[in-house]
Amino acid sequence: MRESRSNSGGDLSPDVLVVGAGPVGLTAAAELRRRGIDVRIVDRLRARMPFAKAVGIQPRTLEVWDRMGCVRPVLDVAVPMRGQLVYVNGAEQARIDLVLPPEVPYGFAALPQYETERILAELLARLGTEVERGTALLSFEQDADGVTARLVSDDDGDDGAEPVEEEVRCRYLVGCDGAHSAVRKGLGLSFEGSAFPATYMLGDVEVGWDLPAGYGVRSMHRDADGEVDDVLVCIPLPGPGRYRVSMTAPAEFSAPDGAGRRKGGPEEGGGVAHGLAGGAAPGVADIQAVLDRLAPRPVTATRLRWSSVFRISHRLVDRYGEGRVFVAGDAAHIHPPTGAQGMNTGIQDAYNLAWKLALAVEGGAHAGLLASYDVERRPVGEEVVGRTVRHAAEGVQADPEDPVTLMLREAQLLVGYRGSPIVGPPDLVVEAGTGPQPGDRAPDCGGLAGDIAAYPLRLYDLLRERGHVLVLYGEGDAGSVAGFRRLADAARLLTRGRTDACAVLAGADGESFAAASSADGTRLPLYRDVRGEFALRYAVSTPTAFLVRPDGYLGARIAPPGEQRLAAHLATVFRT
Repeated sequence: MRESRSNSGGDLSPDVLVVGAGPVGLTAAAELRRRGIDVRIVDRLRARMPFAKAVGIQPRTLEVWDRMGCVRPVLDVAVPMRGQLVYVNGAEQARIDLVLPPEVPYGFAALPQYETERILAELLARLGTEVERGTALLSFEQDADGVTARLVSDDDGDDGAEPVEEEVRCRYLVGCDGAHSAVRKGLGLSFEGSAFPATYMLGDVEVGWDLPAGYGVRSMHRDADGEVDDVLVCIPLPGPGRYRVSMTAPAEFSAPDGAGRRKGGPEEGGGVAHGLAGGAAPGVADIQAVLDRLAPRPVTATRLRWSSVFRISHRLVDRYGEGRVFVAGDAAHIHPPTGAQGMNTGIQDAYNLAWKLALAVEGGAHAGLLASYDVERRPVGEEVVGRTVRHAAEGVQADPEDPVTLMLREAQLLVGYRGSPIVGPPDLVVEAGTGPQPGDRAPDCGGLAGDIAAYPLRLYDLLRERGHVLVLYGEGDAGSVAGFRRLADAARLLTRGRTDACAVLAGADGESFAAASSADGTRLPLYRDVRGEFALRYAVSTPTAFLVRPDGYLGARIAPPGEQRLAAHLATVFRT
């Protein structure tokens, strides 16, 4: 008999229940906790899986972790991804170098998923929340005031222990529970798409070739008709000669029905299978057979850490949430692993949602703020699904975009939200394409000097671990600084203290810095744009106000700075 317990009375605790403790759920939980929100995070698995599944870390994700204050441990253990070598029928066809503009603060990296989860779980623990493992979501119901969820767990973690059912009452529920999401099914969201017919093998091995370090390998065989009939993809991992290899699986590893499908309808967990499969796993001899056919150098695979068979489908939900329940990551979109877009897209889903949920829990959100999650993120998921399906069939190098645009898009630095109801209108002073507009990612820049620090700062140093930040640009005379101070005070008042502010000045002197203190003693931090990098990256030469959102996107660009336009924008985000 199952034991039951309940907190379904009037107590809405926790504020947010997160289901799924992969990178997406951990990001959501950590960002909510960072903002002071009471969170529970549960996962049906009793322990973190020791598999190098999602391994590619995009530059944009590193920027997110920088803003959250946890990028340093990632940089300590990840390895750089410098490019990809492409071979066809044994001959090198292309060498793709992953080069980004110099103002982008981070490059591409590779890190096993279990390490990503460890780092995020340690951040969450420092914030006072532990993952509740061995705990699954059974069902949920929502009403106007909250969500009632039924959980089942094994308190002792012992196989013989009686499972315990629990009823939890929370304000919001976030499903980060993967491709077979119970939250998505409970909401009744459609998950339309299709499947790739092939079955693939995945393995974590060491190889001893002399190819350049930091480069992935894509080796294909084309038949007499020019069709790809065999493929090998190798991604470097931390450790000498270590790679995660994926390849087409031989017939004996295919699904029982030969089509990568589960029997039964979607309500029984059927439909197109996606992800790692159970059953027999390939051995080192199976992987070696593919290396013998396709490796660009003669090589022997050793030290097989783990392996699996996996299948790929591509699907997208019809909406990212309903009422007080939301989905993120693989629960909302699945697609080929080409370009390492999946986990990174999910992390950014969670980051976009978390600051909005935090503001809603605090009672400071505009009524339409949570609806902007679907408006902003679903088009991103749709684009990623379409692009990865195309690249899986044709290769990244077949994309028609120019190399710089292609690289920025793969790095997820071109994701933007222009036209979102919570970003301001375009700044007509700036010509199209010359500077970031509302809804665009706020670019980084260097060369900012304060009056205390003896070293130059980056703009991202000023944004780290903050919420909304009002960045004011102008000359360094005392009059303009006093005007900036008044605007910063107005922003803090309108948002009930939820907006920080700083000023970046083209020139500044001691009088300007003295003028930075407001009547109540609150100081407006001032920084000199000593190398002109801010003016260049933001295409600005006259006084301008930028509101940078907690997720690092511009909410507004206002020139000249004025309280009326700023208040109008803030009223679309905050309950002012």
